[in-house]
Amino acid sequence: MKTNRAVRTPGGLSVRLDLRALTVVVLLLLAALAASVLLIGTGDFPISAGDVLRTLAGHGDAGQDFIVNELRLPRVLVALLVGASLGLGGALFQAITRNPLGSPDILGLGQGATAGALVMIVLFSGSAAQVTVGALVGGLVTGVAIYLLAWKQGVHGYRLVLVGIGVSAILTAVNGYLLTVSDIVDAARSVVWMTGSLSGRDWAQVWPLLGLCAVLVPLVLANARGLRMMEMGDDVSHALGVRVERVRALLLVAAVLLTATATAAAGPVSFVALTAPQLARRLTRSPGPNLVPSLCMGAALLVTADWASQRLFGADQLPVGVVTGVLGGVYLLWLLVTERRAGRI
Repeated sequence: MKTNRAVRTPGGLSVRLDLRALTVVVLLLLAALAASVLLIGTGDFPISAGDVLRTLAGHGDAGQDFIVNELRLPRVLVALLVGASLGLGGALFQAITRNPLGSPDILGLGQGATAGALVMIVLFSGSAAQVTVGALVGGLVTGVAIYLLAWKQGVHGYRLVLVGIGVSAILTAVNGYLLTVSDIVDAARSVVWMTGSLSGRDWAQVWPLLGLCAVLVPLVLANARGLRMMEMGDDVSHALGVRVERVRALLLVAAVLLTATATAAAGPVSFVALTAPQLARRLTRSPGPNLVPSLCMGAALLVTADWASQRLFGADQLPVGVVTGVLGGVYLLWLLVTERRAGRI
């Protein structure tokens, strides 16, 4: 059965449309929206899905309007934006490194953001805003350091992964040291942040994430053709007119910004960036980086995990990072076994 169709635009350009990938994107968006409505209705004051939709449309009573629009909607939007950012960032890293394990979790960007946050908490007793800035700076500095250390007449994918693993190990030790020298209050605060949580998120976290995605997502998609060609190798890409190092550097910066900002907003939510691109690729059965399906898969995964963290454990609600860590760890083990059987590792 054919899944591709050529569509001619008004400007005379011919665009290939993958019907299966488009169907997957639509279904993932519907799943993310459905999970969002359920999540908004979940809490100490349950609200039915119908009442949630009526309140979002401006027809709820005063109490429902406050609970939905002021307390729960920002949390859900942060979950969607963080998941989308991690899914897209993970897809970029895996495409650039040409390695299914090339994700921010493995490369050490999460540990870098954690180090920045811990420095603000432990050494400066920083406010929530200062911790967020520290996490963002830590992630960006780590990304630049990995790129510079991996540079040798260009950046090779496996070299980038190996350097990232080494940097991750160093930063894990640094984070452990910061925890040991902190007092009990700062240590408890640090551990809570390190689990990755969406609790207490408000509109102050929504707008920076929304603005960043509004800038970076179109930029990434505009370079998707070059990224897809780069998967065939640098020499072939050069021959086809792709400015390889320029595109690679631009997309790496975008991936680091997406990951660092998402981590700053919600803490180090594990494994979404690793699993979302892989699951999206298996659903679409399409070659290439699958950027839009990965973005949608990340959003759907995180909002569903947040709903599960509140509904499946009774009164003992878990941080969403714990849920994604358990599920992602199982997926990583399965991926390693699969790659070993295929002879790729």
